[in-house]
Amino acid sequence: MRKILTIGEILVEIVATTKGNGFLEAQPLIGPFPSGAPAIFIDQVGKLKTPCAIISRVGNDDFGQLNLNRLMADQVDISGISIAEGEATGSAFVRYQTNGDRKFVFNIAHSACGKLEDNPNIEVLLTQCDHLHLMGTALSSPGLKNMALRAVQVIKARGGTLSFDPNLRAEIMTPELCSDLKMILRQTDLFLPSGDELFLFTEAKEEQAAINELFALGIQEIVLKRGNQGATYFTKEQQINIRPHHVDELDPTGAGDSFGGAFVSFWINGYSAAEALRYANAAGARAVTQLGPMEGTSTQLELDQFLAQ
Repeated sequence: MRKILTIGEILVEIVATTKGNGFLEAQPLIGPFPSGAPAIFIDQVGKLKTPCAIISRVGNDDFGQLNLNRLMADQVDISGISIAEGEATGSAFVRYQTNGDRKFVFNIAHSACGKLEDNPNIEVLLTQCDHLHLMGTALSSPGLKNMALRAVQVIKARGGTLSFDPNLRAEIMTPELCSDLKMILRQTDLFLPSGDELFLFTEAKEEQAAINELFALGIQEIVLKRGNQGATYFTKEQQINIRPHHVDELDPTGAGDSFGGAFVSFWINGYSAAEALRYANAAGARAVTQLGPMEGTSTQLELDQFLAQ
């Protein structure tokens, strides 16, 4: 079986149990939960028993060990995760507003994962893995960015494939980041934007025109995640739409990462696009029913049972 590699942040998430506008006063909290978009993605891949690994860095603290324990339990190769003495694992505090939006307080750029450095274990992983999955946040700090760009070069030169999930908001886009992202796009085989991320890299403001612009860059397949509106798979020759599952939403954080992990896992293992989309849609729906961004990742048995209901 092919082995999937991702690179990026690992952190914990701590959630306020009240609703309101941020953390300007003391709040009751629940957590810590293992988190980080690439970590959620690769945990979902591991739960589906597809060989996989992550390159990252955590502090030598309880938050780092919490994540290591979870990833190991779900069959993720953690040999590419460095443990940094005297540094802190990244964190995100989140509080839901009454309208469903979320307010975050992050410590990522200045945490252990923001200072990723090369090591011999990483070199081994770059020779073992033949598919790379990147998220836009992997280009947001120098250590992660340099490693991500080199991994693209090494894995693509060996005939491997690349999937890319922008996982970005327009307000944090800078000219340098936009340039790096467009370079990644030109080498992307499978693109997995969510909602309006489809338009971050195009002049077009209409969906099909944006899709056509992205195909012109050389992308072969696009999966547009539409949240509670389902999803659509595009190639130049076909389009597959899938309707959403109606579930009781408890926590949407990580749903798109679970969707992506499931789609890439089934896609790389030779399932049809329609079947990969069906499983991914179920994975995203199951994810929102659990509190904690990584708590809703699914085994194939759990997805089959969910789909059978």
